[in-house]
Amino acid sequence: MRLKLGRPDIANHRDRFDLSDADPDAALSITWLGVSTLLVDDGTSALLTDGFFSRPTLLDVGLRRLTPSNARIDHCLNRAGIHRLAAVLPVHTHFDHAMDSALVAERTGARLIGGESAANIARGHGLSTDQIVVATPGEELTLGPFAVTLIESHHCPPDRFPGAITAPVIPPARASAFRCGEAWSTLIYHTPSDRRLLIQGSAGFLPGALDGRRADIAYLGVGQVGVQPQDYIEQYWEQTVTAVGARRVVLIHWDDFFRPLTEPMIALPYAVDDLDVSMRVLSRLAERDGVSLHMPTVWQRADPWI
Repeated sequence: MRLKLGRPDIANHRDRFDLSDADPDAALSITWLGVSTLLVDDGTSALLTDGFFSRPTLLDVGLRRLTPSNARIDHCLNRAGIHRLAAVLPVHTHFDHAMDSALVAERTGARLIGGESAANIARGHGLSTDQIVVATPGEELTLGPFAVTLIESHHCPPDRFPGAITAPVIPPARASAFRCGEAWSTLIYHTPSDRRLLIQGSAGFLPGALDGRRADIAYLGVGQVGVQPQDYIEQYWEQTVTAVGARRVVLIHWDDFFRPLTEPMIALPYAVDDLDVSMRVLSRLAERDGVSLHMPTVWQRADPWI
């Protein structure tokens, strides 16, 4: 098969970048910070998924050992106004999700919450034991005004580094050291506002895992979705969006994460994904089900409930 060169142009989907800015006194805001990094903030307490800010180049990922970039992490935390966090929640433990998680938790006083694989990244970084929480799948965790439940899920195929991380990962480390580990569907319930959120950081699913769960909004990872068969995309939608009854969907994990957040966002190249295909199929499913479909703007403090 001939390799398709180039990448989709996100300008073709400009009408989807239409989330409303959050008011200063909004009950809850969501800020997208690339890939599956999301800041969930009510003004007094906040959670962060992943916290991936280093974004090493493709050359570094392929040929070198990876070390978190202190300068990039500090810049992104400052720009996003992140000073204290209740928790950092890696959606799984590939480098483009969990590489910086322990360092971000250390800087913000957060607990790092995930499976044993996430705990081993935290241990390799030297995070204190009282900041490491190994979650029980399906068990609700109370984090101030938030109730968080991690539901077992799967990574989108292909998983280039499958399996668990069974020993501490001490940087610098190869990208292959950041194995997938436990993949999660992350459910967040903000009790004061009665708002419910699903964060599906990877475009994989475990059939039936979200049955009986509820979320108003779904932040849906679409990395590699565009190279999947159409029936896979339809099942993914049914097992996430339809399962939780979400009426609004925001697409994440479509950006080229080998570029720093200081550069304009562009889509992943056709060599690994096809955002145009994803948008075509997901737009049809959203229209069929009466669900509004959006794309986030990096750094925007958004209120997807309005």
